[in-house]
Amino acid sequence: MAKIDVCVVDDHQIFRKAMMRLLKTFKRVNEVTEAENGQACLQFLKQQAQLPQVLLLDLEMPVMNGVDCAEAVLKKYPDIKIIILTMHDSEKYMLYLMEMGVHSFLLKNTGPEELELAIQHVVDNDFYHNELLNSVLRKGIHQNGKKMEKPAFAKLADLTDREQEVLRMICQEMSVKDMALNLGVAPSSVQTYKTRIMAKLGIKNTIGLLRFALETGLIL
Repeated sequence: MAKIDVCVVDDHQIFRKAMMRLLKTFKRVNEVTEAENGQACLQFLKQQAQLPQVLLLDLEMPVMNGVDCAEAVLKKYPDIKIIILTMHDSEKYMLYLMEMGVHSFLLKNTGPEELELAIQHVVDNDFYHNELLNSVLRKGIHQNGKKMEKPAFAKLADLTDREQEVLRMICQEMSVKDMALNLGVAPSSVQTYKTRIMAKLGIKNTIGLLRFALETGLIL
């Protein structure tokens, strides 16, 4: 399996250093770097010939907070996966950031095993979700009910059976390679299916696909 470079962005030095030591014990983690706030993170990324694959990003920091940093990174470095790692368990924060396009949201009391799993999943499968995040996403579905949009069940009917199958696999966090094997197609075809599904549904990121699948009952 490919190694993963991770950058820890947090203004608390003791936490940041401890997290770096922990990350170095993870099997797939290679280089671990750090930044003390959002602005320092952006300056660091600008100087790198090879970017980290994952950012572990705190929210509340001086100079530049994690929300502004995440927005800037998503625009300038779309291949970097962002895991929000914070003490804030506000559902509004989670919904806002997932809609923005971050790849996962974890609390700082998350165990090492889940953190390691989350890092691997965002790299291999584009996102990582747990029961907490699933619950928040379901609530977000109802909060967005005021929007005059095409009903989700009607949007689902617009997808072919094969596209629905691919969507289900994506939401089950299957890798592109495994999906290709199951479908009997090339990996590039899987990406074509995903792009077509997102275009049909008007969804911009993978977490949006997960919310749609939960809303329509495509996955439980």
